[in-house]
Amino acid sequence: MSLLSVVIPSFNEEAVLPRTVQVLSELLKNENISYELIFVDDGSRDATWEKILNAHAKDENVHGVHFSRNFGKEAAIFAGLSAAKGDCAAVMDCDLQHPPAALLQMYRLWEQGYEVVEGVKRSRGQESGSHRAATGIFYRIMSKATGIDMSRASDFKLLDRRAVDSLLDMPEHSAFFRAMSFWIGFNRTQLEYDVMEREAGSSKWSTWSLIRYALNNIAGYSAMPMQLVTGAGVVVFLLAIVLGIQTLARYFSGHAVEGFTTVILLILMIGSIIMISLGITGYYIARIYEEVKRRPRYIISRTV
Repeated sequence: MSLLSVVIPSFNEEAVLPRTVQVLSELLKNENISYELIFVDDGSRDATWEKILNAHAKDENVHGVHFSRNFGKEAAIFAGLSAAKGDCAAVMDCDLQHPPAALLQMYRLWEQGYEVVEGVKRSRGQESGSHRAATGIFYRIMSKATGIDMSRASDFKLLDRRAVDSLLDMPEHSAFFRAMSFWIGFNRTQLEYDVMEREAGSSKWSTWSLIRYALNNIAGYSAMPMQLVTGAGVVVFLLAIVLGIQTLARYFSGHAVEGFTTVILLILMIGSIIMISLGITGYYIARIYEEVKRRPRYIISRTV
């Protein structure tokens, strides 16, 4: 019988974790699916790890990975995939906003021969206006930067063992699971789902964390900001040609521009573009520096 590994990144999820174990275990047992639940504690500051230990004591199909500190959701996903022993592996959130019934549909699609089953959001559930606006801007920027439609993308996916191994073979330190799982290809399909309400607890994503997440992943998966720097340089060069021709024409006609206003404005504009360009270039150099150090994506302190 094929083994299904379910990777569940968990950060401060003590309130919902026992319920997640109960729901997934009952669902998979009722369908006679051989499974393992792999909870990755991403340096939680609450009793998440104790809840994982309690769940393991009651059900040997529940496994746990504990980070030495918070390394982020991407690292937790890859740690879970690395620990997975199944013929296929699914990634889903601990808060049950990814509907367990859709997980079962993904597994059936995998049995039909699909190697990557992507969960795409039909609806986003209830969100505040500010959070909805922030996520909308985030996905538009990410879609433009990566060339992949991120408007309905999610981390809710099921991958065949070959796809999992291909992801784990990719050596970069700064991983972006949604884009990387698209890049590897394989025989793929999509499954629409409605985002459910959280069973307990609150979202760990703020507007600032979304912005930081977007910047990290854009720099890690796209050279578009560097191309924007080149574009800004071309625009300034064309403006300089136009202004140069205009200034020479007025000079030879005896109507040279007087005062320093134009000069000051040009210096401020060019200086601003130069500083922004240096900042973008410096950010990419910092990312290169992080990669060449070859530090691990995460450090595991305990497993069960």
